[in-house]
Amino acid sequence: MKASTELILRHEIAGREDGPHVLVLAGVHGDEYEPMAACGELHARLAAQLQKGRITLVPNANPTAYVSTGRYGDDGLDMARICPGKPDGSSSERAAYELSGLIRSADYLIDLHTGGVMYDISPLAGYMLHENQAVLDIQREMAFAFDLPVVWGTDPLPQGRTLSVARDAGIPAIYLEYGGGTGFRPHVATAYVEGVLNVLRLWEMVPGAATRNNAGKQFWVEDIRPDSGFLQGKMPAPADGIFIAGTTLGTLVKKGERVGHILDPATGNSTQIQADADGLVFLLRQIVKVKKGEALGGILPISKPGSVTIGFDGIGKENNGRQPAFKNH
Repeated sequence: MKASTELILRHEIAGREDGPHVLVLAGVHGDEYEPMAACGELHARLAAQLQKGRITLVPNANPTAYVSTGRYGDDGLDMARICPGKPDGSSSERAAYELSGLIRSADYLIDLHTGGVMYDISPLAGYMLHENQAVLDIQREMAFAFDLPVVWGTDPLPQGRTLSVARDAGIPAIYLEYGGGTGFRPHVATAYVEGVLNVLRLWEMVPGAATRNNAGKQFWVEDIRPDSGFLQGKMPAPADGIFIAGTTLGTLVKKGERVGHILDPATGNSTQIQADADGLVFLLRQIVKVKKGEALGGILPISKPGSVTIGFDGIGKENNGRQPAFKNH
């Protein structure tokens, strides 16, 4: 094991035999702490458990955002929008450039997130849809190996992301979202540790076989529409004020159903917020004060466990029996 002295700290762990190189990222946003803690736990456990291949753990991918206790670096940039960065740019651009080089050096990418202080998110494993069927199939397998309630494949075209760097390099990549708001949630860090270990079992890098305890119970949506995975664009606030949620994560709602309201504290006026689709509430704003246009929440267009494919026309088609079977690679 060794820790680098580069701009971004990383920990390298090598197994006894040759095998894949897996890159695990945390801290792309500086206010997402459970993934950072998960990397620390993985560092300790994989030192003893890794049988083959190589793991690179990056516990704090955006150092100045961590120092500022927020989503953005000290230059005001969001690392998740500026990849592959610039070698001679601002602090976030240089970090993104270094991180993008690490991504291209890997065989697989796992990028761990939470909703930060802004949002609470139902546990989900996501990926960009990919034109290469082999890459897409592996991404699906990796996502299902986290065994979380929601699996979400989205628009393949966004730029500036860690996943877009992986996409362009033909590297299978997934991201995770779970929790958020203030306080530390130990169960999120635990779920991420166990999920990463289960993914590694797909390639026999750690002992045991990959398992699926929630098989048949998960919500699986693949949505090719532009910006389908853009959380900050979901359910925009129609007014400034105090957002008071009227629903909870994991609730099934109908389009037009009341899901909260925005209170104007100066006038006492209340603007009702209605669900913009039938489906599962998977995202809720946690910072109460809101400005017009900011995201209040998000609804996945699925009404029961199973899978739905959504085309460019926005029409969802329910499917059966398409979940990937685990196999060794």
